[in-house]
Amino acid sequence: MNALDGRIRLDFRADDPIFLQIAHQIQALVSEGILKPGDQLPTVRELAIDLRINFSTVARAYRILDEQRLISTQRGRGTYIWDQAAEGRVQEEAQARISTEKLTVLVQRWIREAVESGATLEQIEQVFHQQFKK
Repeated sequence: MNALDGRIRLDFRADDPIFLQIAHQIQALVSEGILKPGDQLPTVRELAIDLRINFSTVARAYRILDEQRLISTQRGRGTYIWDQAAEGRVQEEAQARISTEKLTVLVQRWIREAVESGATLEQIEQVFHQQFKK
């Protein structure tokens, strides 16, 4: 049994990519105190098997969390909730990173759909600026 057994729920129809869903849910579990500093997470492969997804998707989620110092991967020992993760600043940084990733996905989708609909770059910029001002 691992610290995440049954706690990660994926929505394959959601707009958020799977890796962001995983990262956000782990961050929430830390914020709620369900996962505590020092708790060991399953390996990338173990979690991928449990969730029935590609291991590179889990690796990407872990990489985001590691970059934000929410988790720490120690070669040969495993992946743990970082001892300093309880500090509010670290949690806020992790949430900001996840929000930025989510915003990037949304903007990429919006631009792709605008281009596919036949909009020019000038039209896209014009609409963006108009909406931004509102």
